[in-house]
Amino acid sequence: MSDAKAPAAIKPKLTTFDATMIVVSLIIGIGIFRTPAMVAAAAKTPALFYAAWALGGLVSLVGALTFAEIGGRFAKPGGYYKVVAENYSSGLAFMLNWTNVVVLNGAGAAAVALIGAEYLTPIVFPGAAPGPATVQITAVALILGLLAVNYLGIKTGAWAQNVLSVLKVVMIGLLAAGAFLSKKAPEGPAALPLDKPWIFALGVAFIYVFYAYGGYQNTINFGADVRDAKRNVPRAIFFGILVVLACYLTLNAAYVKVLGVPGIASAKLVAAETARVTFGEAGKLVVSLAIFLSAMGFLNVTLMQIPRVYYSMAEDRTLPAVFRKVNARTQTQEFGLLFLGAIILVSIFLLRQFENIVNYVMFLDTITLAIVSSSVFVLRRKARLAGEAYDGYRVPLYPVLPLVFIAVMLAVAGNVLATQTREALYGAVFFAVGFPVFLLMRGVSRRGGDATPGV
Repeated sequence: MSDAKAPAAIKPKLTTFDATMIVVSLIIGIGIFRTPAMVAAAAKTPALFYAAWALGGLVSLVGALTFAEIGGRFAKPGGYYKVVAENYSSGLAFMLNWTNVVVLNGAGAAAVALIGAEYLTPIVFPGAAPGPATVQITAVALILGLLAVNYLGIKTGAWAQNVLSVLKVVMIGLLAAGAFLSKKAPEGPAALPLDKPWIFALGVAFIYVFYAYGGYQNTINFGADVRDAKRNVPRAIFFGILVVLACYLTLNAAYVKVLGVPGIASAKLVAAETARVTFGEAGKLVVSLAIFLSAMGFLNVTLMQIPRVYYSMAEDRTLPAVFRKVNARTQTQEFGLLFLGAIILVSIFLLRQFENIVNYVMFLDTITLAIVSSSVFVLRRKARLAGEAYDGYRVPLYPVLPLVFIAVMLAVAGNVLATQTREALYGAVFFAVGFPVFLLMRGVSRRGGDATPGV
């Protein structure tokens, strides 16, 4: 496909506030309502529990600052894929991203849709116990509704995202405030006995903490959508991560105040247990709405950002050219959006539970984060050699902070390899299988007559 016949370009339509709310929902999904139990089970003591969330938040802030500079320097659609393709190699970019982008994001979104439907159906159908079919039909209706919203345009999707993100933060604040105002106090011991040295306990807790904090890096996929992206993408990442830090640290303190670390560790759904203790029967409604809004926010932002990665992969000839088509008026990738929606809808009827759906790629995810964040060194070097003047955001204490973040991500990957070896090996297999798939997709693009230059 020649440049003369290139599809409509993506035009910047999103404001800094739009992008900030995107960051909030990229990070705050279902995780904060589930992972604290796993963190508490690993940390055992209040000191280690708080340390895991505080240090994890600090490292995530460092990562966010690093990605803020990458987003400022590399304002392109699907930047999380493309920054690796352009600065390292297309093959490496595809191998790191293909399972998440083509398969697992759809499956993960389906799982979140089912969870959102599970919490919505008791509100819609009070007094009844909805069966699996009712939950599945509700999940399908939710996905179809969000698909319709996003099909109308990127600004319509952003408007919905703003509403969902603000309501989500309000519900988290309501749950935390109720816990702090409650006179309820945990019963029994304040801590669980440590069965391993504290440093190893903290290391295991970090695996789940970083899963909960993850997502901000995908903001760079909107590099072509945000107005004055060089300045506003870094601002959005910075303000968004601060909102998330405030929510997470406050909510975890509320969990400890009401349940204690042993109570958190034994709770299947820590937010629901906290709400039950704090609000009684009304707590079910509070936590159901909070989790439903979080699920909807995550689903909406997934529908917004994954098609932009399809766009960059199509530009790179690792997906067919149809994935690059953009509606000039709405800025929607109609085929890409419907393709993602189809994967989600099919997955809804294939999935049975949420548990462990991302465990098999956690090893690969942390390595990918390390590699993508390292591109800040390549971008700076290229700018210096080209004599380019850059007046946008720069990560402070360079190169120390990016190196610290990369080292921590690699350490977490090593910890996953040591403690969840099977899952790590599955991640390695997914990575290796990506190479023949990459060659296949390149061959399909050539046979299809797509002459878009490779990078």
